[in-house]
Amino acid sequence: MTDQRATVHVQDHVLIITMIRHAKRNAIDGEMTLAIDAALNRLEDEADLWVGIITGGPDMFCAGTDMAATSGTPTERGGIYGVVGRTRTKPLIAAVEGVAFGGGFEVVMACDMVVAATNARFGLPEVKRGLVATSGAMFRASRVLPLNVAKQVMLSGAELSPADGHRLGLVNELCEPGAALEAALALAAQITANAPIAVQQSLQAIDALASADDSLGWELTAKARKVNMASDDSKEGVAAFFEKRPPEWSGR
Repeated sequence: MTDQRATVHVQDHVLIITMIRHAKRNAIDGEMTLAIDAALNRLEDEADLWVGIITGGPDMFCAGTDMAATSGTPTERGGIYGVVGRTRTKPLIAAVEGVAFGGGFEVVMACDMVVAATNARFGLPEVKRGLVATSGAMFRASRVLPLNVAKQVMLSGAELSPADGHRLGLVNELCEPGAALEAALALAAQITANAPIAVQQSLQAIDALASADDSLGWELTAKARKVNMASDDSKEGVAAFFEKRPPEWSGR
């Protein structure tokens, strides 16, 4: 099946979602949010689908929210991007090539496992734009990375290399450029070789424990966004981005 913003393909018991807005580095707009949401609803609802993979193709993963168009309205079942607020019962693997910035990195953090090519680029550059991460990184970054590393990534806007991501536990498997989807399918095959109900119950138990404080995390994220969006610096950062110039921060 083809959507304007994504392709969906089934291989054995695996649903593969490929974001295809390549001219915008797969930046997520409202249409892509709906496409991802529909695909993940299908993964959840069809009994014969046991594992999902989300990828952006062989050249890039996702550059986050389309700052001009916005990512649209959060969906009822999936939340922001149709994925980061979703309660899932089936494993979802991120297959990452190239950039996974901002909201793209937050999509990665919302997945259960990560396969990354050695040319992958992870980063949360929001602070460089006078913004804050609003799609789960506030609480998930310190869940998938050591606390001080999470702080460095979020407060400096510096990139995290795939090698460091693998060493620190964010990335399950490293592979050569162009091979992320193949490696993700191999990981999915390890999972689909097992009893699906046992896998699903195990995942739900792990996630219930890991996400027990998510409601507080979303509350604190909303507070940070509200305070930040009232600042002059948030307006300056966005203006500088579109005007392709260095921002001039005032601290107000």
